[in-house]
Amino acid sequence: MKGGVKMPITLKAARINKGFTQKEAAKKIGIRVDTLSNYERGNTYPDIPILKKIEKVYEIGYNDIIWKN
Repeated sequence: MKGGVKMPITLKAARINKGFTQKEAAKKIGIRVDTLSNYERGNTYPDIPILKKIEKVYEIGYNDIIWKN
């Protein structure tokens, strides 16, 4: 939908939309694969510097991500 409202997506969906494996995404973000897996499952959450890297790598804003809890 052009010019429409963005729908929030999960962190995993954002990674898949960019075509990255967990290994590729973790390397681009600068974290371990198990750390990214924990973020995607909602077991742990990134700190602000890592969150900024996620936003840049996935080209998505923090407010567009659904954080599982």
